[in-house]
Amino acid sequence: MNPDENFEKLNLALPPAPKPLGVYKPFLIVGNLAYVSGHGTFKTDGSLIIGKVGQDMDMDEAKLAARQVGLAILATLKANLGSFNRIHRVIKVLGMVNATPDFERHPYVINGCSELFAQIWGEHRGVGVRSAVGMGSLPDNIPVEIEAIFELNA
Repeated sequence: MNPDENFEKLNLALPPAPKPLGVYKPFLIVGNLAYVSGHGTFKTDGSLIIGKVGQDMDMDEAKLAARQVGLAILATLKANLGSFNRIHRVIKVLGMVNATPDFERHPYVINGCSELFAQIWGEHRGVGVRSAVGMGSLPDNIPVEIEAIFELNA
């Protein structure tokens, strides 16, 4: 199956593609790479999941929030490319977790997004290099922000 069919099989709903909340582009193509700016935890109704991991939510709730960020990134890709089939592979994911100082499971949280991408593009093309780091705060007190780079099909 192709990436569009994989997404349909998951029976997931995309949130609206987020609009910039500052002076930046949410999506940019340079050569054969698509860069997606940091996305937050937008739900399908456009509202945000908020809270600090380790204080307002546990790591499993945060992992679901990271999956929701992945869906927001997919919404931006769909709005700009029209099809997930235009993506050849995930190159890099940078995940930032708004967490208490004693929280140490940042990679587990970001797996929520990485596992989603693997379901869409497969294990070989859906998993790229990644960083998962903790932050003292994130905009609007969201628990997760993720940015990504994708290689486009030739």
